[in-house]
Amino acid sequence: MEHILESELALPLPIDEVFPFFAEPENLERITPNSMRFNIITPPPITMKRGALIDYKLSLFGIPFKWKTEITRYEPPYVFVDEQLKGPYKLWVHTHTFEPTDRGTLIKDHVRYQLPLSPLGDIVHPIVRRQLNQIFSFRRRAVTEALMGG
Repeated sequence: MEHILESELALPLPIDEVFPFFAEPENLERITPNSMRFNIITPPPITMKRGALIDYKLSLFGIPFKWKTEITRYEPPYVFVDEQLKGPYKLWVHTHTFEPTDRGTLIKDHVRYQLPLSPLGDIVHPIVRRQLNQIFSFRRRAVTEALMGG
């Protein structure tokens, strides 16, 4: 079964100041909870562009995973999409959009995902969903702190 996760963050900053932060994959470590032991293993520098491949190590529920994503769409400063090629999900397609507003920039995350091992994955989905909500809540706070300070 496919699931959708959406998250939004409005910042009083112009898109030209917001998008570059997300265009540097190294910043992903800054906005991911420490408990996930998230590390990018692709050697830097990583150039964000369509077709870029990025390898990570992380831990979910204490279980270590390797994760490989591909940037399948890259249209700065408005959108990019990363898709899991290898990792803990059966499907993971994360669309990041950046919309200029009269008050700054609206950052939107739209994630389409499927859990492995259906129907078992569907049984544990409430636990996974709670963890994803916590991760994206942390991410909103960390992005705000990184870009706004304090």
